[in-house]
Amino acid sequence: MFRALPRVLARPSGAVRTSVLVVLLAVTGISILELVREQTGTRGFLVGLGLALVPVPPLLAAFRWLGRAAPAPRRQLLFCFGWGACTAALIAILANSFATQWIAAATADPSDADQLGSVAIAPVVEESAKAAALLLVFVFRRRHFTGPADGFVVAGFTATGFAFTENILYLGNAFDEDLAHGTPVLDSVTAATFFVRVVLSPFAHPLFTVLTGLGFGAAALASRRASRVVLPLLGLASAMGLHALWNGSSRFGEYGFYVIYGCVMAPVFGLLVWLAVRIRRRRLRAVAGELAVYAAAGWLAPAEVPALASMPARALARSLARRSGGRAAGRAVARYEADAAALALLRNRARRGGPPGHADFAGRERELLHRLWQRRATAGPALARAALMEELLPPSYDAAHRPGPTAAAGTPARAGVTGVPGTVGVPGRAGVPGTTGGAGVPGPRPPFAEGRARPVPGP
Repeated sequence: MFRALPRVLARPSGAVRTSVLVVLLAVTGISILELVREQTGTRGFLVGLGLALVPVPPLLAAFRWLGRAAPAPRRQLLFCFGWGACTAALIAILANSFATQWIAAATADPSDADQLGSVAIAPVVEESAKAAALLLVFVFRRRHFTGPADGFVVAGFTATGFAFTENILYLGNAFDEDLAHGTPVLDSVTAATFFVRVVLSPFAHPLFTVLTGLGFGAAALASRRASRVVLPLLGLASAMGLHALWNGSSRFGEYGFYVIYGCVMAPVFGLLVWLAVRIRRRRLRAVAGELAVYAAAGWLAPAEVPALASMPARALARSLARRSGGRAAGRAVARYEADAAALALLRNRARRGGPPGHADFAGRERELLHRLWQRRATAGPALARAALMEELLPPSYDAAHRPGPTAAAGTPARAGVTGVPGTVGVPGRAGVPGTTGGAGVPGPRPPFAEGRARPVPGP
């Protein structure tokens, strides 16, 4: 009872923190939308809003694709998008305007103030404002920030939200200008702005901020405190530098924009796409390798491991569950898949010597295994059938004769596992006793016919 008391007392602070963030996003959202509407006019605002929405779904879908191997909570992604579209955009527009006016007052030529503001001020202000969302997730939702893939996704959602609001402003102003001059559509400033910002470079802001996200992702795997501070700062500095180069491309001559686009932006974009695919594949391999250890110990059925390491098989398992058990069954399988991936990445990170510590690992592992056990009766058969249908198992495998779940969700029986912290543990790491030593902590018994989990050998 006394051990549970701090967790109970922590809940109000979490609720207060959430409420503060919701109010902050709401206030900044209303403020930035009204500010943009004042600058563009109502008609310009509505046209800009419609055109700015065009690149948002494909960009978010791309970042969701990257993160599906171990999906982040939707509320976290919505927060990141909202922070970029509302809070970061409001900070940027106010700070940039103030800085530009201050520089203009200090110089004789207003055009110099605009150029200096776009190259020296805007990258620093905008990337810092977007990085604040990554910092909040990194500090307060550390369990969901497990590596570079999470940095990719969080940064992508934040920057996409920021670019969305900025595009409303640019496209709305362009439409208002065309409206005042009666310019034909094909020769309009709106068409040119749409082509440059939405067709040619919709990835610009995500590209900059992803560099910051990679810095936070590397910090999540670092064991030294100094590295967890330096790596995000290096990522942020890289984002600012690339952003400044992009904004200053027009100063490199008539074709400076095309030179920077072709020689810098496009190659960096291609490199990050390659890196994203590689990170996703490595995550799925880590899921397969770590869950195989849990399957050998009896916590998962053997057929579940290849299904959980295959995105098509996961989608098929959710579809099969929905057909047989409705939406609730589909959601149960989706949560089972997310928890299994989180468990695999938790063990992989701890086995490699990164944070969190022993106590955090044991408690989190026990929590995830308990949640898997609760949904095992629904998810296990769907995953096994999906593995067979996707031909991930040898032809001789017969799922009907494999041991399956024997109990529905409820309070699991308790069985001690000698020398295993939490349930499985990470062998071979100082301070994290594995199956070769240390005091065992009872864990939930897996609902298989064998009735007891076996000790897990070290890597």
